[in-house]
Amino acid sequence: MDKPQFVYTLFIATTPEKLWTALTTPEFTQQYWGGRRHETDWQVGSPLKILKPDGNAEVEGEILTCDPPKVLAYSWQSLTLGGEPSRVTFELSPYPATEGSIVMLKITHDEFAPGANITLTSMGWMAILNNLKTLLETGKPLAYAWRG
Repeated sequence: MDKPQFVYTLFIATTPEKLWTALTTPEFTQQYWGGRRHETDWQVGSPLKILKPDGNAEVEGEILTCDPPKVLAYSWQSLTLGGEPSRVTFELSPYPATEGSIVMLKITHDEFAPGANITLTSMGWMAILNNLKTLLETGKPLAYAWRG
């Protein structure tokens, strides 16, 4: 059986540094992750927790790669959905000929167990990524952002 994966690339009118800050600053992640905060020091080998607005952990993992502002990767273990751990990788690249004002962001969520149903994972990432893009480009998250 093939191992499923979610891969998505989008272009954001921002700089690599601002996008990196958006990915790694708890106060920023709360704005586009439905009130969720990332708790870690972003050092390779450090634990990661994604906390719901009520303070309970929803995801646990470990920082696998941290190369600002180019690559960020961590393991992902959903505490609410269960299943095997997986991996999330963000790759940031300035788009050529835009003088750093557009960044290509590629996210890959992979290393799922063979045959895993990643429908909810895909829907979640689409909401997060669209909210991230809108927040960086307009200063406000989308109105449909989920909470709780």
